[in-house]
Amino acid sequence: MIWAALETRTKTMLRLVGIGLLAMSLSGCSGGGDGLFGGAAADRTESLEAFTPEQIFQRGEFELDRGRTDDAAYYFSEVERLYPYSTWSRRALIMQAFAYHQGRDYPNSRAAAQRYIDFYPATDDAAYAQYLLALSYYDQIDEVGRDQGLTFQALQALRAVIERHPDSEYADSAILKFDLAFDHLAGKEMEIGRYYLRRDHFAAAINRFRVVVEDFQTTSHTPEALHRLVEAYLSLGLVDEAQTAGAILGFNYQSSEWYQDSFRLLTGRGLEPVVRGNNWLSTIYRQMIRGEWL
Repeated sequence: MIWAALETRTKTMLRLVGIGLLAMSLSGCSGGGDGLFGGAAADRTESLEAFTPEQIFQRGEFELDRGRTDDAAYYFSEVERLYPYSTWSRRALIMQAFAYHQGRDYPNSRAAAQRYIDFYPATDDAAYAQYLLALSYYDQIDEVGRDQGLTFQALQALRAVIERHPDSEYADSAILKFDLAFDHLAGKEMEIGRYYLRRDHFAAAINRFRVVVEDFQTTSHTPEALHRLVEAYLSLGLVDEAQTAGAILGFNYQSSEWYQDSFRLLTGRGLEPVVRGNNWLSTIYRQMIRGEWL
């Protein structure tokens, strides 16, 4: 579990009063001025060696509550630097990763989370560190039109959460995000395939749609990919492949608009959606529908 419940920390009046009293105390210890809980931004030249790890950690929490994520991460990192072998150092490291992530400083969040995993792999918060690392990739996934390198990295990191911490509270969320990221990759293939199809580059388009059917068949893009294959193969005069793609589409997605469109295309040319010939689609049909894997 994460100390202070991280994202759902209860900010009661009692806690605010406690922070206020501690602020006054620490201000006095520093010889006047703002003190450790002053209102100004963190002074990176100020020596914190006179303060306990708990006091510095609490300053980090204080800054986090105020939304100053960069300052919060600084104080948590100072706990780790000044008291590297303490329990507070371990706690500060996971909070450092969280603070960076809240501030959308994903590279530093990822680095802190990875350090936690390397140093404390058997602790309760190792699962959360692994989840934060995955989020540092997942939260950067852009729209479908961009390069999808981060999506691949997100998938790998999310898989690590699922496989290493299957009983953790983060496993279900990781599974959901994994499916969404997987669907995102299929969407990228579809976007490129449509681009080629619009320009009558049928062979290139078929290659992209084939990837979706073979490698992303559990995603929401498979029905459209099969329909686009019908379109592309008909344009090339490859009727056996077009009919077989239509047959697979009809068997799995008969109620979809994509099947209705493919059915009209095929019947408009005197064809029907049936398995024909010995091609990669007929192999898919035998494997997926008839269960013939050998």
